[in-house]
Amino acid sequence: MDHPVYAAGASSTHAARIAGIPVGTDGYISAVTTTVDPVGAMPTAADEAQLWALIESAWALLGPEPAALRRALLDRAPDAEDHELYAIDAWLDRFLANLHDLSADLSSPELTDLDRVVERKLYDIDRADIHEVTDGSDDGFLYARGFIVALGEQFHEAVKADPTVALLDAECESMCYFFAHLHEERFGSWPETGSGISRESVNNKAGWPD
Repeated sequence: MDHPVYAAGASSTHAARIAGIPVGTDGYISAVTTTVDPVGAMPTAADEAQLWALIESAWALLGPEPAALRRALLDRAPDAEDHELYAIDAWLDRFLANLHDLSADLSSPELTDLDRVVERKLYDIDRADIHEVTDGSDDGFLYARGFIVALGEQFHEAVKADPTVALLDAECESMCYFFAHLHEERFGSWPETGSGISRESVNNKAGWPD
């Protein structure tokens, strides 16, 4: 198929050649079509599996004590008020440090894929019924959802099924944009997930009925 062409001056022709844009012998520049990634990109099953595996590995490096605390959060009675349940907070910084180390050699596309998964997992639990349990301002509820993701797939799925599994005022701010910040740290830019959604609070309209 013939490309549409446009006349150009000498300086434009030179710039086009530097940029790799086709220029004919007659000095005409071929039109270039830019392909834009479609909005609505979804995480793949493989990307989701990688996220949860990384999170589990980061926790596993800390030994049996935090593993027992995470299990206790899943197994407790819904109305339990045991303050020992918040003992997991003391392990979050070490968990995040391990997660950083485990992700340090990932490529830009891999970090973008992981950020897309985190974004989707946060979006999925952006719901009024979960907020009723966790409480918090818009930012506070985002950080509460970060805590839910940080505790792993089992906890995340349990909260989705039964919001009373969540904890009041338990937060992990760093988890919310963990892979986005790591991408910026390593590659100097914020990743573009192409999802068309926002992880910020009260953006999942299905989760906030009128």
